[in-house]
Amino acid sequence: MRRLMLLRHAKTETDAPSGRDQDRRLDDRGHRDAAQMGDWIAAHPPFPEVVLVSHAVRTRQTWDIAWEAMKDRVAAPQVEILPELYGADPAQILDSIRTATAPANPRHLMLVGHNPGMHEAALMLMKGGDPAGAKALAHNLPTAGLAVFDFDVKDWEDVAYRRGKLVLFVSPKLLRLG
Repeated sequence: MRRLMLLRHAKTETDAPSGRDQDRRLDDRGHRDAAQMGDWIAAHPPFPEVVLVSHAVRTRQTWDIAWEAMKDRVAAPQVEILPELYGADPAQILDSIRTATAPANPRHLMLVGHNPGMHEAALMLMKGGDPAGAKALAHNLPTAGLAVFDFDVKDWEDVAYRRGKLVLFVSPKLLRLG
């Protein structure tokens, strides 16, 4: 069994001072939401053993803030910054899942990335699972949204579209709504 957690970066500023999309930073709400998601993850094991993060500023900030909120309760995962996750489509995301995990072969993996690729990948990976989560996820993977999938496979090379069971979908907004 393998568990995949797809976390979209938290809310960002509209434009970066540099003018480059990759340099956009989290805004105040993004900081709060990333911390809230880190706290939620720390309270809901299992925890990621490996975390793959896009090289964009906003994804690295999302992970850093989430990690700060969970680090006293969770063993430190191996973190890899992957430039190929920036702007990745579902096929590139699936390729990253399969190849970046090869040496460590963790049981629990997290990706921190961007829409539309993360949302599209989540929809393509899903086959069954939590009906309420699937309904909410069908509309959007919002900023700081987290989709968690289980795959009944022995290693990450066997992860494929329509093979993931959606365990849950959570976002800061859903947590605020209770």
